[in-house]
Amino acid sequence: MAHLALSAIGRDHPGIVATVTQVLLDKDVNIEDSQMTILRGRFTMMLIVSAPDEMDSEALRAALEDAADELNLDAVSVDEVDEPPLGRPSEPSHTVTVYGVDHPGIVHAVAAALAGAEVNITDLNTRLVSEDPGDNGDGADDLYAMMLEVVLPPGLSAGALETLLEATRREQGVEISIREL
Repeated sequence: MAHLALSAIGRDHPGIVATVTQVLLDKDVNIEDSQMTILRGRFTMMLIVSAPDEMDSEALRAALEDAADELNLDAVSVDEVDEPPLGRPSEPSHTVTVYGVDHPGIVHAVAAALAGAEVNITDLNTRLVSEDPGDNGDGADDLYAMMLEVVLPPGLSAGALETLLEATRREQGVEISIREL
């Protein structure tokens, strides 16, 4: 069985999932893992799929590109990936939430601090929320919210991680909280 990573992005409208999954079904491709969401009006999908070894990956790629043209998508990609590792993948043990006034560098600062502590990020979502419905678009009142699911390495407690993230909290002017799942 071959495994492929498929991604697509385009202006959100009904029918994207139905059309892409019809192409996959027609090629006898099975969706194993997926993440789909809307980001600033753009529908995004990321899939890990399994396909029969004898499947023509170029034919699949061509069919997906035809679907992308039909759907008016911005981009679609298909890449072969290694077989998934044996055993159970790391399950997240904690959530980390970050809130603060929006500015560049928040995601990097938090991700770098977590990487430095050997914390694995398994899921990360961000949202930009305007606090003022009549916002003039200057971003001065925008709240940045980031939610992460993470796996702490052996020997690192949530309290110790909170202490490690204190410098990031101060430098970025954000609130950071850690909770066990």
